[in-house]
Amino acid sequence: MTDSKIIVALDYSSEAQAIEFVNKVTPELCKLKIGKELFTTAGPRFVEKIVAKGFAVFLDLKFHDIPNTVMKACQAVAELGVWMTNVHALGGRAMMQAAKEGVNHSSTKLIAVTVLTSMGQDDLREIGIQMDVTQQVVNLAQLAAQSDMDGVVCSAKEVSLLRENLPGDFLLVTPGIRPAGSSSGDQKRIMTPADAMKAGSSYLVIGRPITQSDSPIKTLEMISAELL
Repeated sequence: MTDSKIIVALDYSSEAQAIEFVNKVTPELCKLKIGKELFTTAGPRFVEKIVAKGFAVFLDLKFHDIPNTVMKACQAVAELGVWMTNVHALGGRAMMQAAKEGVNHSSTKLIAVTVLTSMGQDDLREIGIQMDVTQQVVNLAQLAAQSDMDGVVCSAKEVSLLRENLPGDFLLVTPGIRPAGSSSGDQKRIMTPADAMKAGSSYLVIGRPITQSDSPIKTLEMISAELL
């Protein structure tokens, strides 16, 4: 199976809607991201159903809790057979190390969220973080690497800087990707697919430009061609 760099965000409110989209695409064209809304409505069995179809699944639940709770949650996620899951780096070193222990007996990759791509400088100040957004991302990414994470979720705007400060095999998974001409939606730190890959992104998370396309296959093929 080819290692597609595109992760399609299944931002649907029901299993039926998600399945309708999944049946239009193939594992060779994309990986799939299941987030909190869909997981809450469709549950673990839905995740297993998508895995059984051959798709690499990124279960995006962003765990942030005491270390033992996060470890057990990550262990449960790994048992679903997902390709990747994540935690919040703000949970700290002990929590991230416990999370890694939870997935250690599986092939599930574990990455950490740095600063949500919907957040800007004013948003950080509002929650008491005075540090520049970019420096906060770098600090949390370095902490994640030291905590044995496989990578981080970050904005493509920060990828070049992170590549300078992190190991070469560290995964940089970038949401906020919008093909040229697409609406930015609720994302503030965005970039086109080609520019994100050139900057050093490992995988691109793309939602509405694909899921709301009249022809998801054609859109995926166009984006894939852009990345060659």
